[in-house]
Amino acid sequence: MPDILTLALNPAVDVSTDAELVRPTLKIRTHHQTHHPGGGGINVARVVVELGGSAEVVYLSGGASGALLDDCMQQIGVTAHAVHIEQPTRIAYTVHELKTGFEYRFVPEGPEVNDATLHNVLDLVERFSGKYVVASGSLPMGLPEDTYLQIANIAARKGQRFVLDTSGAALRVTLAEAPVYLVKPSLGELGKLVGHRLDEDGTREAALEIVNRGNVDNVAVSMGPQGALLATRDGVLRLPARRVAVRSAVGAGDSFLGAMVHTLDTGGSIDAAFRVGMAAGAAAVMTAGTELCRREDVEAFCESGLVG
Repeated sequence: MPDILTLALNPAVDVSTDAELVRPTLKIRTHHQTHHPGGGGINVARVVVELGGSAEVVYLSGGASGALLDDCMQQIGVTAHAVHIEQPTRIAYTVHELKTGFEYRFVPEGPEVNDATLHNVLDLVERFSGKYVVASGSLPMGLPEDTYLQIANIAARKGQRFVLDTSGAALRVTLAEAPVYLVKPSLGELGKLVGHRLDEDGTREAALEIVNRGNVDNVAVSMGPQGALLATRDGVLRLPARRVAVRSAVGAGDSFLGAMVHTLDTGGSIDAAFRVGMAAGAAAVMTAGTELCRREDVEAFCESGLVG
């Protein structure tokens, strides 16, 4: 049985395609279309598997698009638990504009779900007997703001490490009370959490303040081209971003987190996990569309020492 359970409560079928030029009104011809199962928890599991680990995924699925998502999930090598809902799963669309290199991302808000759905999710979390529970992604409409708090408390009661990657009210409510082993906000998400834009010193202070409250062990802040910062009870580790040829930013944060959790699960320290996460984030932006990181690229960065 896998040690890692990931939760994708607002998943998507991620469609990616190329277009020569995007213009209003005109019919835009696209080509090289691909589709992958997406959403934070699913992407994290995909990365864990890509790096040689194993994972279980709990995800919501509904309608014809949910059937497509179910089919995609059968191809990624994870133990999948689909919780079926009435409304259709969202479809996200990414267009890479060849003439400019710009990337356009269209992300619907997703379906509305009910209390019965939450009960089914919590039941699956209760039954999981591994080491890590990873809640990654937004909450769908209809679920309460304390959904991840409830999941964190279940994991804590069973002695499991809870990992969180979300935003907005769900992030604020969960961090206020939940026992969290690792939280991975982006720089923008951390700024919204504290209520203002953050510079270098402000990012460091905000991350340390979360750790110093006592219920959160580690805060990894992904900062895009500025690199990343890890705050722990032992201090702060700050690393610059690896310079690579950027093809797509989709899934860089999920690759970062998936690599961290996989490294922790295989016995790595939090500092080592952070460095491997940096390698995975850099590797992810080198791939097109929603492809995420490749194992060979992550390993090459780690072996070369080019991740801090």
